Amino acid sequence: MTQAPLVGGGERLGLIAGNGRFPIIFADNARKLGYQVSAVAHEGETDPELANHVDRIHWVKIGQLNKLIHAFKEDGVHHAVMLGGIKKTHVFTTVRPDFRTLALATRLALWKDDDILREFARELEGEGITICESTFGLEGILAEEGTLTSRKPTEKEWEDIRYGWDVAQEIGRLDIGQCVVVKDRMVVAVEAVEGTDEAIKRGGQLAKGGAVVVKRCKPQQDLRFDLPAVGPRTIDVMASVSAAVLAVEAGRTILLDREMTLQKAQSSRIAVVGLVNTDQSGGSEAR
Repeated sequence: MTQAPLVGGGERLGLIAGNGRFPIIFADNARKLGYQVSAVAHEGETDPELANHVDRIHWVKIGQLNKLIHAFKEDGVHHAVMLGGIKKTHVFTTVRPDFRTLALATRLALWKDDDILREFARELEGEGITICESTFGLEGILAEEGTLTSRKPTEKEWEDIRYGWDVAQEIGRLDIGQCVVVKDRMVVAVEAVEGTDEAIKRGGQLAKGGAVVVKRCKPQQDLRFDLPAVGPRTIDVMASVSAAVLAVEAGRTILLDREMTLQKAQSSRIAVVGLVNTDQSGGSEAR
């Protein structure tokens, strides 16, 4: 995939915003780099606070692709990023696709996340709007390799981390989710449409303390979409079920509100570690 280079100096950057704090953090960072930020926000998902962190904001309902494209064209946007999640459960409830979205859906053989998002990106690129990698401008926000807290995992926890790391690769390859919860080399929960927090709650309750949470990119991950992200809320949920370790993929996982996240982990005696994917073709090593 070839991407046009981005430069600052007042260029307008599009932000397709989902839920969580990531869109706000990104918008603040992009403006510090000299960009004007034009956001398209989704009703019922995007935090209204985002309006105070961007130069322009347009609100759309989930599935209003034509309105999204029109908003960016109106603002002169030629490069955009997609940040923050959209709950998959909207497919069964509130999504109201326009004709353009319905036409896009008919071109999909399977409704896999990456297939949907790649087709979405092709639709925008056909209108002169390039979707950029969501790691753009995020130095200092991505998790690094190593143990990030003073508490290090025990050897028993490392066994669960290594086991969960391999399992997470397989569920990612099957496009199921990015997160697994493990205890005693047994998978107690797998993330599906409910999202990471609910998977942690379910797994932690079943494990009855001491669970290891592993979250990583899919082997086929397109870095333009759906990068794994963790933050204070992740730690709060883990603490509520007495989980013990959070392991994430270094260099490819967003660490939201880093200082607060690690402080919460410290106070809850949760170890946080960043692991390296040593083979970008899919093989990996937890170390």
